[in-house]
Amino acid sequence: MTLAIVHSRGLAGLEAPPVTVEVHLANGLPGFTIVGLPDTEVKESRERVRAAIVHSGFDFPNRRITVNLAPADLPKASGRFDLPIAIGILAATAGLPAKRLADLELMGELSLTGDLRPIRGALAIALAVARAPATRSLVLPRASAAEAAVTAYPGLRGARSLGEVWRHLTEGEPLERPAPRVQADAAGGGGIDGAANPAPPDLADVRGQPGARRALEIAAIGGHGLLLAGPPGTGKTMLAQRLPGLLPPMDADEALESAAVQSLSSEGFRSERWRQRPFRAPHHSATAAALAGGGGVPRPGEISLAHRGVLFLDELPEFGRHALETLREPLESGHVSISRAARQARWPARVQLVCAMNPCPCGWFGHPNGRCRCLPDQVARYRARISGPLLDRIDLHVAVPAVSESELLARAAGETTEVVRTRVVRAREIALTRQGMANAELSVSRDIERHCGPDDAGRRLLRDAVERLGLSARAFHRILKVARSIADAAASRAVEALHVAEAIQYRRWG
Repeated sequence: MTLAIVHSRGLAGLEAPPVTVEVHLANGLPGFTIVGLPDTEVKESRERVRAAIVHSGFDFPNRRITVNLAPADLPKASGRFDLPIAIGILAATAGLPAKRLADLELMGELSLTGDLRPIRGALAIALAVARAPATRSLVLPRASAAEAAVTAYPGLRGARSLGEVWRHLTEGEPLERPAPRVQADAAGGGGIDGAANPAPPDLADVRGQPGARRALEIAAIGGHGLLLAGPPGTGKTMLAQRLPGLLPPMDADEALESAAVQSLSSEGFRSERWRQRPFRAPHHSATAAALAGGGGVPRPGEISLAHRGVLFLDELPEFGRHALETLREPLESGHVSISRAARQARWPARVQLVCAMNPCPCGWFGHPNGRCRCLPDQVARYRARISGPLLDRIDLHVAVPAVSESELLARAAGETTEVVRTRVVRAREIALTRQGMANAELSVSRDIERHCGPDDAGRRLLRDAVERLGLSARAFHRILKVARSIADAAASRAVEALHVAEAIQYRRWG
């Protein structure tokens, strides 16, 4: 009777709780049993592990094998436990001393030939290991180790195959220490192997639309949500695509958190996007689980994959009502919590929501060409597809009118992304110095009043707006935060009446 203990990790949202893989070999009829709440992928590892051990040149023990994945009440998913199970079987068979495995954490999916395949969530796992009180080396498949190397964890190692890991344990053969494929410069513009990231789309490409461009700059300064409404072809999508390029670069903690969430997706983290603000634009057929997260094995949704970046919802009224309503709480709280009978998951979701929509079903309402034939009740029903509570959570509502022929034919004369971003960074630094966060992230009413309170003239103007427009308390506070961003853009210490007036006009577009 022989026992081997191997350390590994599971995934529960953005957390990577420790999992102990206990392998027990006993006499009796040959068998291979995995216990500890494994899902189908983990149960199927029996066949992968058996074939990988044999094809790697080892003898598979003809004994009764029991694998326990502890803790037993934590659901285990995916093929990341293939490598620790296989190493546990080999260690139990060879009688490998326990101290050889005590300082290692192993994860990796095995092919039938014994090669290691990349796993999902490698970067999140590496962050968990780096922050754990026990210092252990982390062994991952080579491709996953290259992704996780951005954490700069000194104990990270990459391996190509099961045999290579076994030789490291028994013969001391060194495993490769992956070099980060990304290298960040002081401005946050590092790319693959230190190369510069591709330039973002330029705001100068947008013809006309001075009002929308101004609103885009204010949204970037304060981190505010933005609704762009106008006929087809007026530049709504172009404006939304240029918002990430206007935002200040992410600091190291924000970049790591964003990359860790992206590593949990089926696409994985792409190193060429390091320290670039994510931009997610799901199709309007996306389900509630796709937008907010969920599924049998909970995965992050689009709002979490856009963490610290932009979530763009084009053709907003065409999204399912239920799918849109699932975004209301994350937009307010900055995180998503998914609860199931057997598991819970939590992901960050601090995003800037940018939406685009047509003003009516045909799209031409208010256009100078007079092509719209929609009846008033049709227009009202179309706009009513978006609930009031969701609209209340979007800070800036901006009309994007049709572009005139002269503006289309004229040479581009608008400011470039680089020029506008310089102003955005300067204004954002004012807010960070004053309150330690972007204006849109202020959530406590006393903090909003302290940092965003207007002067007497601005307060009177705001009182009249609340009475005439029937604004909610949430809309009242959001107007204050937008006014604070407008004041920061002007480098004004006080929130004045003209700042409040501009903020109020962004609450109505139709």
